[in-house]
Amino acid sequence: MPLTRTRLAAVPLVLAMLATVGAGCEGAPPTTTPVDGSAPSANPTVAAKKVPTDHPVNQVLTISIDGLNPRAIRTLGRSGAPAFHRLMREGAWTFNARTERESTQTLPNHTGMLTGRRVDEKRGGHGVDFNTDNGKTVHQAAGHYVASVFDVVHDRGGRTAMFTAKKKFRFYSRTWNTHGAADRVGKDDGRKKIDRVTIDANNTRLVGELNAELRTKPRQFTFLHISLPDVVGHRDGFMGEEYLAAVRETDQLLGSVLFTIAARPALKRHLLVILTADHGGDGDSHSDPSQLQNMRVPFMVWGPGVAAGRNLHSLNADFRSPAGTRPPYAGKQPIRNGDVANLATDVLDLPRVPGSEHDTLDVFG
Repeated sequence: MPLTRTRLAAVPLVLAMLATVGAGCEGAPPTTTPVDGSAPSANPTVAAKKVPTDHPVNQVLTISIDGLNPRAIRTLGRSGAPAFHRLMREGAWTFNARTERESTQTLPNHTGMLTGRRVDEKRGGHGVDFNTDNGKTVHQAAGHYVASVFDVVHDRGGRTAMFTAKKKFRFYSRTWNTHGAADRVGKDDGRKKIDRVTIDANNTRLVGELNAELRTKPRQFTFLHISLPDVVGHRDGFMGEEYLAAVRETDQLLGSVLFTIAARPALKRHLLVILTADHGGDGDSHSDPSQLQNMRVPFMVWGPGVAAGRNLHSLNADFRSPAGTRPPYAGKQPIRNGDVANLATDVLDLPRVPGSEHDTLDVFG
């Protein structure tokens, strides 16, 4: 059943202290002082009723860092992970987001990001509880057609792309290209929902391909998947020296993407970056969803109008920053990586993904 959470209203602006990134990494307690330096409101409810502006976002780049334990960003610090810290300094973020409750595996969580659904198909989820490309589709796993953010953007005339470092992501090309639904929204843009699919295990080359496209013909929705931390984590262990070196290299790749965006005025004014992870990891595995180090992931948003240096949980009063490892789907939700889908469609002024349950975040303050 869909989650029974109402759409967010505007909330009072708050200040977030980012001088240090502590154990909880959730920023400072909120105040009623506006971040624009104006005098604080004598009545917080007045500030709460401020009508939000329509920010000029017309392109979204979602970045999934496979196997990124947010502790690695803290451990590396600003000197070792300057791009991640730039996102934190200039955007809204949390290190206390969660994966899908049912799984801390790659395909279940990326399917959640793209569809905005939980895993359990008996409760309206996408049904992808496996982690290999079995030659089938998300639709077959769920027992019916499952729409994605690619459907929503493409069927309304937008262009889409997916850049991924893992071959098993062919599962998504098969699902929404080979077996995409007929377009019944306005002009018929066809059944192929992902206009470009690039799969390359060489992360450096993959990100180079993305940067080239951003410089020439950026699309309305692009999904980038970087595999380095996960590959090294499985080979040498998560959170070890080799893993931290992989996160440092990933930061350099991320930095090149941010440089590409910042160097082009049109992208800087109109493109929103959403960054999260499919799971964390500690030691030799990430498969046990009862372990906090596996289920806790970062969630960062950077771009025009985003509240700078702000904690996402404090920006979103209808969400809660979880203390436990596996918060249920009932009641106030933590920010989850599955919130990607409807955040992307919302900032693009498009309808939410049909059948989705994860809600929309407020990232503008």
